[in-house]
Amino acid sequence: MQEAQKYSRYSFLLDRTARRVKQYAKQRFRELGWSITVDQWTVLKQLFDRGELNQRELAELTFKDHPTMTRIIDLLSTKELIVRNAHPDDRRSFKISLTESGTELVKECLPEVQSIRMKAWENLSESDFKEFKRILDSIYDNLSL
Repeated sequence: MQEAQKYSRYSFLLDRTARRVKQYAKQRFRELGWSITVDQWTVLKQLFDRGELNQRELAELTFKDHPTMTRIIDLLSTKELIVRNAHPDDRRSFKISLTESGTELVKECLPEVQSIRMKAWENLSESDFKEFKRILDSIYDNLSL
C-alpha cells in the first residue's frame, strides 16, 4: 500500500505541473490580448506545420476528442483563421487549412509562444531535460495501448 501511495503522489505532481503549464500559457495569452485560446493555438500550429488536414487527423495530433475538435474548428472558422474545404474523396468530411489571416497570426504569435514554453525550462540543465524526457517517454510507453 505504501508503494501505491508514493506513485499516486508522483501522478499528482505530473498532473499539477501539466495544469500549471497550461494555466501560465492561458494567462500570457490573455495578457497579450490574443483572441485565441491555447487549444485553438495548438490547432493553428498543427495546420501551419503540416498543411491541410482533416478533422480526425487534427484531433489525433492535438489529443482532442471529436466534439471538442468540432467546437474549436467552428470557432476558428468564425474568426476566419481556418477554412473548411470539401474533401476530394469523401463527401462527408472536410480538409481544413489556414486562411491567410490564420497564417499571419501563427507567424505573429510564434516567438511569444516559444518564450512562454521556455519559461518552464528556466534553471534546468540539458541533463535535467534529457532525464525528464526519458522518464516521460517511459510513462507514456507503459500506458500505450
